[in-house]
Amino acid sequence: MVNNNKIKVKRIGIDARFYGPIGKGLGRYIQEIVDNVLKIDRANEYVIFLGRENFDEFVFPEPRVKKVMVKARWYSLAEQLEMPFLIWREKVNLMHFPHFNVPLLAPGKFVVTIHDLILTKFPTRRATTLSPWFYRLKNLAYQIVISRAVKRAKKVLAVSEFTKNDVVKNFKIKPEKVIVTYEGVANLARGKDSLFVGKIDDRKTLLSYNIMENFILYVGNAYPHKNLESLLEVFAQLRQKRPDLRLVLVGREDYFYRRLKEIAARLNLWDENIPESPVVFTGYVPDAELDVLYRRALLYVFPSLYEGFGLPALEAMAKGCPVTSSDRASLPEILGEAALYFNPTDPADIFLKMDKLAGDQNLREVLIKKGHQQVKKYNWWECARQTWEAYREVIGK
Repeated sequence: MVNNNKIKVKRIGIDARFYGPIGKGLGRYIQEIVDNVLKIDRANEYVIFLGRENFDEFVFPEPRVKKVMVKARWYSLAEQLEMPFLIWREKVNLMHFPHFNVPLLAPGKFVVTIHDLILTKFPTRRATTLSPWFYRLKNLAYQIVISRAVKRAKKVLAVSEFTKNDVVKNFKIKPEKVIVTYEGVANLARGKDSLFVGKIDDRKTLLSYNIMENFILYVGNAYPHKNLESLLEVFAQLRQKRPDLRLVLVGREDYFYRRLKEIAARLNLWDENIPESPVVFTGYVPDAELDVLYRRALLYVFPSLYEGFGLPALEAMAKGCPVTSSDRASLPEILGEAALYFNPTDPADIFLKMDKLAGDQNLREVLIKKGHQQVKKYNWWECARQTWEAYREVIGK
């Protein structure tokens, strides 16, 4: 008797060119999705598309998983041409694009993850190093690409209800097409760069970055919507009341951080020749050492004007660091009652909340306890499981 009920193996592709630390927050999302989905789905074949920088970073020694190198970089004209060809060549049944940059000619079925609509909400020249005419051209291309991606996708994955509502409102699509898959909180002390985390000495780690005790922490990029210029101005005032406080800004050196250093220098908060400056720019910090910074910080501050999720604040909570945060966008949804909120456009309110949290040990302890409870709502395995369910819904169970 012939069995006609055999399961047909599907071939699923994931654009993982930002896999790992090179992709910052997006890289963490892609790494967690790829690693966990491959553990959840043992039946289908996968094609993981990687770039030159991270091709060797991803290792999964099973024949059902194939690595394909993509020469084109993210957000380039070349990816609009190369990616469709590679997807077609690999005979992919379903493609997952973990960011908005879906090639206009992408063949077949696909799902797309939308993390936020920052470029739609903040189309400002201050957020780029491009000339005005080229920036306008690039912003127009973004609008076309993201609109077409959202409308052509079989499913749209959003990282928060806030982002889902933003997508539905901006692109006039049906709400049921958008699935909310909350991100998770990684255990930074067990990252791939943390094999010897047990041997890391907190004091030596802090000293290596010229950090002493009693510091306020921020982790992330320095794009204009992050509102770090306002943070520096508020911190300059706070230092007059609390001269022992320092502000530690963690983020990979780029044009925006260099511009921020100039502002800090004008405010007499930073001098590259003075290691003990009130503001510390660490540059990139490996996860194992970032774990130390979260644990030893007096508090974490998140002054952003717009966030689709707000992962660093949750990572801080997971490490027992109390959080004071902007009350905008997705942040109240994600952080719940575990943060002390302020109006990010009101410097007096930012000052008030930072000063209050810095000086109130009881409040810090309350927020630490609430933070530990809040982070339990988020885990990468569940995010990956929901992502896999979206795949199944598109390609058939």
